[in-house]
Amino acid sequence: MTPPLDLSRRQFLAAASVAAGSMLLAGCAPGAATGSNTRTLQFWHLLSGGDGVTMTSLLDGVNKAQDAYYIRPTVLAWGTPYYTKLAMAGAGGRAPDVAIMHATRTVGWAPGGLLDTWDLDKLAELGVDSSTFPKPIWEKGFVGEGMYSIALDAHPFVLMFNTDICDAAGVLESDGSLTETSSPEEYLDQLREIAGSSGEHALSYGYLGDGAQMWRLFYGLYAQHGLEIELPVGGKAVIDKDAAVEVLTFMQTMLDGEIANTQADYGTAVAEFSSGKSGMFMTGVWELRTMQNAGIPFDATMIPALYGQQAVYADSHSFVLPHQTSADPVKRDLTYQFVADMLKGSFGWAEAGHIPAFLPVTESPEYADLIPQAHYAEAAQHVVYDPVAWFTGSGSNFQGEFGAAVQGVLLSGDDPAAAIDRFESRVNTMLAQPNPADPEGTWKS
Repeated sequence: MTPPLDLSRRQFLAAASVAAGSMLLAGCAPGAATGSNTRTLQFWHLLSGGDGVTMTSLLDGVNKAQDAYYIRPTVLAWGTPYYTKLAMAGAGGRAPDVAIMHATRTVGWAPGGLLDTWDLDKLAELGVDSSTFPKPIWEKGFVGEGMYSIALDAHPFVLMFNTDICDAAGVLESDGSLTETSSPEEYLDQLREIAGSSGEHALSYGYLGDGAQMWRLFYGLYAQHGLEIELPVGGKAVIDKDAAVEVLTFMQTMLDGEIANTQADYGTAVAEFSSGKSGMFMTGVWELRTMQNAGIPFDATMIPALYGQQAVYADSHSFVLPHQTSADPVKRDLTYQFVADMLKGSFGWAEAGHIPAFLPVTESPEYADLIPQAHYAEAAQHVVYDPVAWFTGSGSNFQGEFGAAVQGVLLSGDDPAAAIDRFESRVNTMLAQPNPADPEGTWKS
């Protein structure tokens, strides 16, 4: 395969490496701009199911609200198929005008020039700047000195709870909120109280064969120690083993057959909570509509701060500019307008459960009346993303490697310390491999 003439050897090799062994699944939405001066903007995203329906509604809204641009979406399969197709399009000079990426994935793409940076001055002119975002979400948009992504949301790992079961267990306050717990011991005691009032288990937590589920809970609790895992380029992983073992031991304790099912996969956990058979459910905000459609009485909050400080594992659906060698300046300006319009009109995204990143939306009176979303909105101020490395992030192999290393701890009582050693060894092997987008190791930020 011969790279296009305007494609650097590094970019071509990077995209080819990303593409190896992957199948591409794409579907283009029909439709055309109606105004004679309307410019069509190509927008790729990976949102399906309920999120896909909501995104379609938001796009219909911005298309109808003005006639300067028309958004033509392309929807691809979540995970590797999406990121493969997007990488090859950027490397081959066929990139869309704008796309959605998980914020955690941009660090692996920026070094190879697969993404263009956002102009902060242009954004500010449209009312989009650091003052309109929670600090951790705004800062996540940067890779080195450049801003490579603009978050539409944060989608954190949260705690849903059945209000009838928890009320019967006596663990609700007079305002209906969950009684606060501030240590692992207090939370385990609370769960045991709930177990006596639930149909099956106090807590639904599915993890079997799902590294992402294991990682989301683990890393949120690990970060509550005021720690982060560091993955230096060309170095060794920095993991506080004592804290990591403490968290894994706590997770192991919860899965005792009384508090939580010892062998539940994600689907089993969803079914248990949605049928009213458990008092609590650890999950992502993307399951909000599932529970609303189930008709159970429930609320949602942040997973309690058990280790000293609040920290919430999350990722963000973010807007990126896939690299274009000769970007059309008019379309590029309209792309900025589109993103600003989407941020300002993201209340509908909140209705789907996600926390909009744009503060004027989450600080509005309308959002305050949106229940249970308003009850976990504070999570946006405490989000913790994957450790920074080219191989981490949603849809990557990193979380699967974590699951492979630690599942035995949760399933069969393996030694947590040995599991952390296995995980660290796996991570160090990945750290020794060059970023396909930067094979010469020139990017150090």
